[in-house]
Amino acid sequence: MSRLEAKKPLLFISEPLTGDAVSQSLSLLSGILKSSYGPAGRLKQVHNGVGGCVCTTSQSSALLGQLSFSQPVLRVLAASVRNHVSRFSDCGLFTAILCCGFIENFRSLSVAPFTVVKISKHLLSLCMDHLKSEACGCRVSVDFSSVQTLVCLVRSILTSKPACMLNKTEVDHLTTLVLKAFIFTVPCRVETNAVLGRCVIVPVKGRRVVDSTVLPGLLIEMPEIQLGKPLAAKRTGSNTIKIAVFSVSMSGDGFNPEEGTIAVHHGVSLEGSELNQLLDVGKQLVKDEVGLVVCQKVMHPCLKQYLQESGVSAVDRAGLSLMEPLGRMTGSQPIASIHSLSPGCYGSLKDLRVESFASKHFLHLIPEETVICSLILCNRSETAWDELKRVCETAEHVLQLTMKEPLALLGGGCTETHLASYIRHKSSSLPASTFKDLDCSQTQYQLVAEGFCRSLESVARSLSHDGGEILTDMVYGHCWFVPSGSPCVSKWSDLVSKCGCGMNGNTEDLSWRFLQGQSGSPVIQGCPKEPSVKVSDLLTLDCFAAKCSGLQVALETANLILDLSYIIEDQN
Repeated sequence: MSRLEAKKPLLFISEPLTGDAVSQSLSLLSGILKSSYGPAGRLKQVHNGVGGCVCTTSQSSALLGQLSFSQPVLRVLAASVRNHVSRFSDCGLFTAILCCGFIENFRSLSVAPFTVVKISKHLLSLCMDHLKSEACGCRVSVDFSSVQTLVCLVRSILTSKPACMLNKTEVDHLTTLVLKAFIFTVPCRVETNAVLGRCVIVPVKGRRVVDSTVLPGLLIEMPEIQLGKPLAAKRTGSNTIKIAVFSVSMSGDGFNPEEGTIAVHHGVSLEGSELNQLLDVGKQLVKDEVGLVVCQKVMHPCLKQYLQESGVSAVDRAGLSLMEPLGRMTGSQPIASIHSLSPGCYGSLKDLRVESFASKHFLHLIPEETVICSLILCNRSETAWDELKRVCETAEHVLQLTMKEPLALLGGGCTETHLASYIRHKSSSLPASTFKDLDCSQTQYQLVAEGFCRSLESVARSLSHDGGEILTDMVYGHCWFVPSGSPCVSKWSDLVSKCGCGMNGNTEDLSWRFLQGQSGSPVIQGCPKEPSVKVSDLLTLDCFAAKCSGLQVALETANLILDLSYIIEDQN
């Protein structure tokens, strides 16, 4: 058959970063991300224009997941950031803004791209070595024997997303709940290959945030449960409740074609035969002293009634999402066929209770050892609840990462300005052998280093959304925000009380300077000192692992994009 339309040739785009369309798209994306950054970030409403749900958010995972990009360069950037967020859950906006900053600052330099890549990799290694050294002034050790630093870490995450619409009381309440839930997931007995448990979030929308609570074990919603009626749950001789978990349908509404064909004799009812098989399974469960049967799918009403009359609690339609934590909590193995029951597939529970919350009724499965817990999460609206759920999941993941590597970095822009100060000092005192190894001149190195520092500082500047001045001190290299509309004074200490992370006060002369924009001249600066105070009740902290990864991903992605010579597109 002949083609109705001639095949179009491939589209070759040389030096894609020099094109106006790419530059404008990159600038627009950078502006969207910067305006969403931090506790005072502006919210974005994303919808597809042809109906469907509207997403109100300032989170990178939601923004980059909802937006579609026509430019290949932006697709590469978004994919890198999404991959980072899938692994660390945090610092997505930091990574994306920093990557845009690197591209913007490096491409304007009169330095060959491959030279920029080599120098920037060396600068990254200086940053990573500094962050991993004991002398780093923007690193905080996390002591798990005290909750103070953990509270600061969780509170910083909760307050970073304004779409959650939380006040101070709600932030304090949720911080306590998230930490309590995390502690529930830590195994009581230390083993060689200890694995953290899991927190299952139970949605309750339309209620106050302070109504949220956390319970050990799992909650299974059961609208048909009767309050005040005692639970029929048979116990074993050791006073525990034996549980059987079925991942196969127990509805009796047909056989699985994958299991082969069934020959039915004349006059025999297939439905009745299947029901008899299900009742035989029920009799076996009663004989094995099972006290609770949970079915992922549908259970036949006759089987459910038989089990309940025999002192066995029966739950169906539990759903796939509960299967993994249920097996982990009880030690049960999901039963995939009603034709094979083995005693080794059963698990055990400490107790069963009925919990009522708002207008919902739940069956509360209480384990013998708590590694699985349920966070009943409330918020006033569906939009705010969706955002809060993502934030709580991020906080849980960050605590897990912090347990693996008990460190945190100063937030509020202070880590970025501190690193910029450190790189400026370090790059001004490198030996000549460094430039020889990198095959570059000292001038080229200084140009790239200044672009690197301005990119870091651009992230800190993105935290201010009201037009106020932003300062950095020449002693510690921390970030300071001057309130918008402040009067002109001779001493900056009259206008600023604490730095962005809350560690340093204005009690000493810190020789502040303005954070320069793109056109500012290079700054000569000494090595930033390590603050003498390491703990504060209101310290703003960031996840160490997530931010270190974000720094690396941002630079590697920027270098990849800067090194692009051609984009080849199939137009068919």
